[in-house]
Amino acid sequence: MKSLLRAIAALSIIAAMIPAAAALAQDKQALSGERDKASYMVGMDVAKSLAPAAEDMDLAAFERAVRNSFDGGEPLISEQDAAETGQALMQRVAARSGRPVPGQPPGSQPPTVDKGKVGLLVGADIGRSLAPVKEEIDLPVVMQALKTTLAGGKTLLSDAEADAIRTAFGQRVQASAKARAEQAGIRNAAEGEKFLAANRSVKGVFVTPSGLQYMVLRQGSGPRPHPSDRVRVNYRGTLLDGSVFDTSEQHGGPAEFGLNQVIPGWTEGVSMMPVGAKYRFWIPGDLAYGAKGNDSIEPNSTLVFDVELLDIL
Repeated sequence: MKSLLRAIAALSIIAAMIPAAAALAQDKQALSGERDKASYMVGMDVAKSLAPAAEDMDLAAFERAVRNSFDGGEPLISEQDAAETGQALMQRVAARSGRPVPGQPPGSQPPTVDKGKVGLLVGADIGRSLAPVKEEIDLPVVMQALKTTLAGGKTLLSDAEADAIRTAFGQRVQASAKARAEQAGIRNAAEGEKFLAANRSVKGVFVTPSGLQYMVLRQGSGPRPHPSDRVRVNYRGTLLDGSVFDTSEQHGGPAEFGLNQVIPGWTEGVSMMPVGAKYRFWIPGDLAYGAKGNDSIEPNSTLVFDVELLDIL
């Protein structure tokens, strides 16, 4: 979906204007505080990125999809409909811009689209993008600014005012994210330490000098890889609460990587495994993603991996 939005944005130079019948003359609601101003700025920015596709989009469906993403709901459009709608939308935007229509012979007419499906498709992507700051903004104000901007109405913020608000908002969001990450890191470190202290006494659990814990689920009979080797594995990764954050299956099958290119707990643990074995690893936060975490894992999280070593490459 990100590639779709990038493609749409690249075609925005001569994008079509919104029909006058859909125009909103201007906003009538004043912005009462920093939250309103930030929300309004976000709406203006989103509108500018969506302008080339706005003619083909139902804004009510768009808002519903954004709200659904904020609530963590399943997509409101099927994968097949999303793929078909996305392709058709790109073709229509290209045709309006005067560029060749992707996948169509010169002079051909672009396909029609269901505006509701376009709204659901684009709204889901925008919702995911805004989800990290959803607590900092009000969606009704975002939508107010978006509608006015798309309609060519007079916005409550000038471009200069929006630029200043954007800078301050970005700094505030970064500060809040840093504070939340620090709190999560403290909490996860304590929970991990408590769990690992109890887990080390479980029958069949072994502990290495680094603090890595493991259990042999199935022993293998092949050679053991060196830390510099490349391996093929099946794996499943979960947090201590059992939630799955990654599996080789969701990427289409066995994964291949160098043992010197992964987190330290993997490098150490997989190097102990003979080919054909399946181990379970409990990896302390300092042997995983540490105090920084990553996009899907909070700082200092203890991770649980079931790993099956298939081959040394």
